[in-house]
Amino acid sequence: MKYKIPIYQPLLDGNEKKYVNECLDSNWISSKGKFIKEFEDKFSEFLGVKYATGVSNGTTALHLAIETLGIGRGDEVIVPTFTYIASVSSIIYTGATPVFVDSLSSTWQMDPEDVKRKITPKTKAIMVVHLYGQMCEMDEIMKIANEYKLFVIEDCAEAFGSKYKNKYAGSFGNISSFSFYGNKTVTTGEGGMIVTNDYYLYDKAYHLKMHGVSRDREYWHDVIGYNYRMTNICAAIGLAQLEKADVHISLKRKLAVRYNELLKDLPVIPLKEAKGTINTFWMYSILVENVKLRNELREFLSGAGIETRPTFYPVHTMPMFTHQYQKFSVAEDIAIRGINLPSWPQIPDESVVEICNCIKEFFKKLKLI
Repeated sequence: MKYKIPIYQPLLDGNEKKYVNECLDSNWISSKGKFIKEFEDKFSEFLGVKYATGVSNGTTALHLAIETLGIGRGDEVIVPTFTYIASVSSIIYTGATPVFVDSLSSTWQMDPEDVKRKITPKTKAIMVVHLYGQMCEMDEIMKIANEYKLFVIEDCAEAFGSKYKNKYAGSFGNISSFSFYGNKTVTTGEGGMIVTNDYYLYDKAYHLKMHGVSRDREYWHDVIGYNYRMTNICAAIGLAQLEKADVHISLKRKLAVRYNELLKDLPVIPLKEAKGTINTFWMYSILVENVKLRNELREFLSGAGIETRPTFYPVHTMPMFTHQYQKFSVAEDIAIRGINLPSWPQIPDESVVEICNCIKEFFKKLKLI
């Protein structure tokens, strides 16, 4: 179905076409070319971290981050169950075991107290996932990691530009990953980035993503690596996006303010910006009273040509993990009541008004307002 108001569309209003044409004109279209290094350098500079290396997508970034830390079979990685599947599948790829934790009802992010409860002698890392543009409680998580001598991996796929106490997402952990999928605040179509302040981790990640090829001997491979390289064309688009990143983030934050204004008297609960953080609102997300109401509202909006998405299903409820019954009450509650509304930065105000009027009409029909 083609929607009148889609859930997302990228904003390509800068030098994207100019830089891509430069790639085509120069024939540098694959994994070599000037834009790769330039994008990596500008990205690390934006975040205030020392090193960045581009990869083919956000999932490969996560997998490579875990591999770079030497995590594998017999190790455990603590991860929120309320997340996109890539956070968990990347752990499985390495042979390690994901250990799920619940979320905080106030921020929808991983619960530090539950993290502490799940630590065992096998725990090697905490994977922090900053969902929907809101950052986790990083002071608490870093304190736990330091106390138990654990690695911290930040999954920043949905939180580019978000801040916790004036520090960017991706600048806290030992190693962090980003996604540049088409619906992300900075997009390259497909693509990802690993960032770190540790040169040795950067060097290892770079080596692994390049098929483990020797730097001194052509076609000599000293480890089993991966073809996780970013193309020059993707980097060209990413550089152009990065040049306009602050503008795009500002537009998304203004959109969240507008939604808050128009929905304030309706029976919905938006994901708010936690104290001491800056939420970039990758998606503007709301909760309604129950799953039945959620599904009916989504169907009503779809009928009006408005695309929405449900919030993520908790990963522990999926078939691959249901062999051992687990209960995560907060994550499960958010998952069945949550809706993502259209959240593209250039969405016209009249479309936002139409969306909110449709939501209002829905609740009126049910005599809930």
